[in-house]
Amino acid sequence: MSQHAPTSRTRERPAGDEEASAVLSLGEFQAVPSLSLSEARILIKAVLDYRKNNNSQLQETETLVKTQDYLDVFARFKQKENIEAVERLLLGRAELDSFERSQLGEWLAWRGRRGCRTVHRYSVV
Repeated sequence: MSQHAPTSRTRERPAGDEEASAVLSLGEFQAVPSLSLSEARILIKAVLDYRKNNNSQLQETETLVKTQDYLDVFARFKQKENIEAVERLLLGRAELDSFERSQLGEWLAWRGRRGCRTVHRYSVV
């Protein structure tokens, strides 16, 4: 009886310390602050407004325009006050890393409290 060739490729190990598992492992980025999509949207908009108001040279590259379009669609919170409220809620959770807080902030709005609990290992609220 002949042996059949494998039907799938062997999975390559991720480069560096990053991996997807139940334990968060971000390698060299473990202690680096991160932004939610809503925070990134507000930050980019503020920088662009500042540059326009100060007559700085502004280059709207294709990447910038696509990033803004993406953030306009997927950033859940559009008002700074709402973003700050979510951040205050999540800052009270010492067991969450910065990356986890930034990801959960968006999930809170899309999935609600129960959705976050099923996606994440901590209860959020």
